[in-house]
Amino acid sequence: MYNGANGLKGETMVVHIVMFKFKEENKAVHMAQAKEMLESLADTVPSLRSMEVGVNIADEARAMDMSIITTFDDMEGLRAYAVDETHQRVIAFIKDVCEYTKVVDYEK
Repeated sequence: MYNGANGLKGETMVVHIVMFKFKEENKAVHMAQAKEMLESLADTVPSLRSMEVGVNIADEARAMDMSIITTFDDMEGLRAYAVDETHQRVIAFIKDVCEYTKVVDYEK
């Protein structure tokens, strides 16, 4: 099992998951823009080890529209990501086009 940046057992990493509920107005366009912006962070944020962006396919009332799963070596890496200038621009866009978001952070 992968348990850290170098893949060694016994080391931990931090997983950061965010789920997004987009506003209905221009939803498809905004989701496409958000996905592209989020995926571009993998190339610009040094502390970000991995990112997966998923667009919902479930047809349920409780379903969210999109999610990200990101990994970091440690909490310092997650904190650096949180304040990264490029990430802050993505957050500003998402705050404008989403009704709300939910987050889960844990060590693995």
